[in-house]
Amino acid sequence: MIHHIAIRDFAIISELDVDLFPGLSVITGETGAGKSIIIEAVSLALGSRADSAMVRAGRPKAVIQIAAELPDGAGGVSEIILTREISANGKSLAKINGEMVSLSQLSAFSARLADIHGQYDHHSLFRTENHLSLVDSFHAAEIVPAKAEVAAAWREHSAAARELSSLLENEASAKRQLDFMRFELDEITKARPMPGEDAALREQLAILQNSGAIHDGLSAAWDILYDNAPSVMDALGRAMQELQAVSGYSKELGDISQSISDCYFTLEDLTGSIRACRERIDFSPESLNAAIARLDLIEALCAKYGGSVETMLEHKEKLTETLDTIENFDEHKAKLAALLAERETVLLKLSESLHGLRKKSAEELEAKINAELSGLNFSNARFAVDFRETGDPKRRFSENGTDVVEFLISANKGQPLLPLAKVASGGEMSRMLLAFKAVTGDYDHIPTLIFDEIDSGISGVTASIVGEKLIKMAENRQIVCITHLPQIAACGRHHYSIQKNADDETTYTTLEALGADARIREIARLLGGAAVTEKTLESARELIELSGNAGS
Repeated sequence: MIHHIAIRDFAIISELDVDLFPGLSVITGETGAGKSIIIEAVSLALGSRADSAMVRAGRPKAVIQIAAELPDGAGGVSEIILTREISANGKSLAKINGEMVSLSQLSAFSARLADIHGQYDHHSLFRTENHLSLVDSFHAAEIVPAKAEVAAAWREHSAAARELSSLLENEASAKRQLDFMRFELDEITKARPMPGEDAALREQLAILQNSGAIHDGLSAAWDILYDNAPSVMDALGRAMQELQAVSGYSKELGDISQSISDCYFTLEDLTGSIRACRERIDFSPESLNAAIARLDLIEALCAKYGGSVETMLEHKEKLTETLDTIENFDEHKAKLAALLAERETVLLKLSESLHGLRKKSAEELEAKINAELSGLNFSNARFAVDFRETGDPKRRFSENGTDVVEFLISANKGQPLLPLAKVASGGEMSRMLLAFKAVTGDYDHIPTLIFDEIDSGISGVTASIVGEKLIKMAENRQIVCITHLPQIAACGRHHYSIQKNADDETTYTTLEALGADARIREIARLLGGAAVTEKTLESARELIELSGNAGS
């Protein structure tokens, strides 16, 4: 629910602050006073696109803030502050609780808070593509899980259809490449490459090409460590014996003795490794030539099939799979066709079940909407939900099932049902929207509804009925209604008057919360125009009393 709106330097609004409350609030004012400008400012704060032309002349930027509260999911409420800044240079800034967000994030967040409806807005109710989701939302507890099952089955069906289509599309070209793929597979198979073989061959070549130097180095190291007299091992052994003889006199001497012993045995192991490595050095031109030839072959195949032995082996695996598919094409095609048919059967069954749930939801929605329309003095109107399949039988499925839904209405007795989007009368659109909001309010959970002169096109008894409907709707949500009709204004629990003023320098708009007397005079003005008489004042009092809001 919105509890405060602050507007700075927006259009003809210099500075405007207003507190809002639960229930039905009405805003009235003379034509041109700026009623719709307030709605436009609120719309910007909720995420609509900005126009720098709306910044007040001579000011660097306009700022609109909305303070509100939303259920936090734990039984409490969270305080929310939405901020929108529009600079005169065209830049725009959006914030939620002081943190910058994108316009799409602000709009998505605000959709949980408030819904603005104007006489000529393109509300989702009048857009055919949204009708199916409105039907689904009406019985969401049953329909949403069924939709999820249909969507999952549709994805599986689509995957099988794509795989079969790809198989059929690639059949001819694959068969033309059959011999070439066999040649590639045979070439790789005959080479028998092993993972990491190229690196191992390069290491082997480095050893073979430098075998003489390696043998000499190992031999010299062996001689120094073990063969020369005295050798390093002899000297280290004598040092170890001398230290062992005195190691018992202190801990420090014991530690030194142990360390020397460790060094001796470690070095002994190393000399064994040096000897073994020297004995393995066995250079021959044949071994070198064989290693060079093998590395040349592996590198040539790597360059041809992906750059490394690993990618070459992956290519080999893909070739094997592709050749298996081509050589057993009819079998693969039959398996995929059977899988597709099986998944289509599942999808059709789930879609039919979903269709049944939607028909049930639509029938109940029709009955409730028609009852609401009758209560809104629209008794000859007839509302219906039209179902049809998605068109092309080969493409009849979607993740939403097989249904396409459109709302139809007959505004007058004897007239055929026509698409709701083609209803032209502003009064009919107003009552249609109110009827929908009265029915859908229990499940859309939007706490604030703002109506911008949605009462256009109605008057007299119908206006009073619409006012009563707004009072009823406001029992469990906040409603703000800009109106020019005294019958609706009298229904407000809270009444605000918007006025346009001018001084020597500029024009500005103000918004004032009206007390009881001022409210009577404003409704009297709506009844009789500029000349407020005792008769119009009395009529205003009577309207307020009839609405049940006397003294509020």
